[in-house]
Amino acid sequence: MDYLKQTYKVLHDWWRYLVGVIVIFVAWQIVGMIPLLVFLGIEMVNGAALTTDISAMAELLGNNLFLFLMLISFAVGLVGVIMSSKYLHKQSFTHLTTARKKIDWSRFWFIFIIWGIFSVGSTILSYYFSPDDYVYALNVKPFVILCVIVVVLIPLQTSFEEYLFRGYLMQGLAVTFKNRWLPLIITSVGFGLLHGLNPEVDKLGPIMMVFYIGTGLVLGIMTLMDDGLELALGFHAANNMFTALLVTSDWSALQTDALLTYTADPEKMAISEIVVPVLIVYPILLLVLSKKYGWTNWKDKLFGNVEEPPKEDYKVLD
Repeated sequence: MDYLKQTYKVLHDWWRYLVGVIVIFVAWQIVGMIPLLVFLGIEMVNGAALTTDISAMAELLGNNLFLFLMLISFAVGLVGVIMSSKYLHKQSFTHLTTARKKIDWSRFWFIFIIWGIFSVGSTILSYYFSPDDYVYALNVKPFVILCVIVVVLIPLQTSFEEYLFRGYLMQGLAVTFKNRWLPLIITSVGFGLLHGLNPEVDKLGPIMMVFYIGTGLVLGIMTLMDDGLELALGFHAANNMFTALLVTSDWSALQTDALLTYTADPEKMAISEIVVPVLIVYPILLLVLSKKYGWTNWKDKLFGNVEEPPKEDYKVLD
């Protein structure tokens, strides 16, 4: 079983991926943004000033409504990825997800629970040691609504990013360049650049890109070593869901009615939010996963070639 080599079993001409990326972009950034633009347009008709600032839009529409409308675009984008895979490449959803015969949801839930526990635990420790950096801001009704939005829509947002970068693009780049390391690097950097316009980058500076690209890299490594997206999907969903519920700030991309509001100087977060995860926590997480799932042959999995297997070997890849 090989997640990248199995792409040779479907239609994989380079132009199909080019058309697919265009379709996905239109679904995500044009069709998916219509609801948000409609609500912003209504507010402008009622006298509000035009703004592209995330904090200002969240204040204008309310945190929950803005979050809901923003996440809708990612849900539509996910539909674009699935439709492109199905109709341009004749690829099944399972085939886009994993090299296994069926999607292994136990992998998803294992890392979801592990990263959820870590997220909650690290937040509790941060609050315990630096309570002055936070304001406890629980407002029950908005928080309950937030919980519904988070449970329903954030997994669609994170799945869109995983199926686009670690799935659709990584597979397409692999059969184009016929190697593993270049798709891993390109998709990791692309994932980082996708988040480059987030308010966090303005506040913390270019060092924030280390976190985004580093996160993309570790998700790509999970996908290549495990021959599927299940672990990347579970990690990303847990990370964004618990972040949205636990902590917010007036300069973050996720403007939510979370339990805590971070009020300290954002530069104070640089060590705990960037250096520690990328250089310490992520390697430990990969080590735990490698022991649990028996990962071997790291060199070939991450740097080997992706040559088309003989036709008679396709059954072995099923």
